[in-house]
Amino acid sequence: MFNLGWEADVILKLILACVFGGMIGVLREQEKKAAGLRTHMLVCMGAALFVVISLFIESKYIGVDVGRIASNVVIGIGFIGAGTIIQSREGSVIGITTAASIWVTAAIGVALGFGMYITALTAMVLAVIALKFLGHIEKRFFK
Repeated sequence: MFNLGWEADVILKLILACVFGGMIGVLREQEKKAAGLRTHMLVCMGAALFVVISLFIESKYIGVDVGRIASNVVIGIGFIGAGTIIQSREGSVIGITTAASIWVTAAIGVALGFGMYITALTAMVLAVIALKFLGHIEKRFFK
């Protein structure tokens, strides 16, 4: 009834999603942003889980389009990201970087769900570099 090899793979994907999403979330938490550690962990894990579920459904039913669930994850994340973007009293828009970090975190989760471990790791490292180091460069040279 249960395939422990498959289940172990799912568990690995979910744990990695929590770790990768958490690493991005920690950086947002350090910046005191509304979407921090828990949000990014849950977004990454949720995206990975939706992909895993779609792959499971595909294995049981012939002709199921796996990409449909993954594409709808992108749509759902758009709503979460939109909720982090607000307009301040001065008229400036804030929260765009947080929305983008949520978006890329979901993409990392989708990659993990499909078993693209190196791709997900690379994307997470690049996101951490962008959030941690490019912010300092922006502040120093562009603001």
